[in-house]
Amino acid sequence: MKRIGILSDTHSCWDQRYERHFAGCDEIWHAGDIGDISILQKLEELAPVVRAVAGNIDHGTVRRKCREVEIFEIEGVRVMLTHIGGYPGKYQPGIKTMLRDNAIKLFVDGHSHILKVMFDRELDTLHINPGAAGTQGWQQQRTLVKLTIDNGTMKDLEVIELSKPSVK
Repeated sequence: MKRIGILSDTHSCWDQRYERHFAGCDEIWHAGDIGDISILQKLEELAPVVRAVAGNIDHGTVRRKCREVEIFEIEGVRVMLTHIGGYPGKYQPGIKTMLRDNAIKLFVDGHSHILKVMFDRELDTLHINPGAAGTQGWQQQRTLVKLTIDNGTMKDLEVIELSKPSVK
């Protein structure tokens, strides 16, 4: 059994509450637009495994460290993590084919800053966009997601609302 913390679109924003909400997670996944490499370094202090992909604003050290797509298996579930992917019925070009060809059961992306959890019945795939964890952007609510994966089963999905972005 693995407890997973999922976030996206931090845009270099570190919030101390990430520590509390991701305490006890076995892995943390960041679905891109990380911003500064220090965000990944701090996440690595919170969980034994951190998986992250580069987003469209990422450059420099983040771009060199992170690929655009990660495909892996955890607890019997094939996972695809990317930044810009769309969602069931509105996938970005090529994404649906990648999901089908790689037998993906959990698809995680970011970019939209909109929290979205949907099941794609055609592909038998759960889609999660954790929304935006940072303050950059137009989103009205900052969100994180936690999920348990246990022997092929995804369960106990929890949405964590932080707070509205502060006005600068």
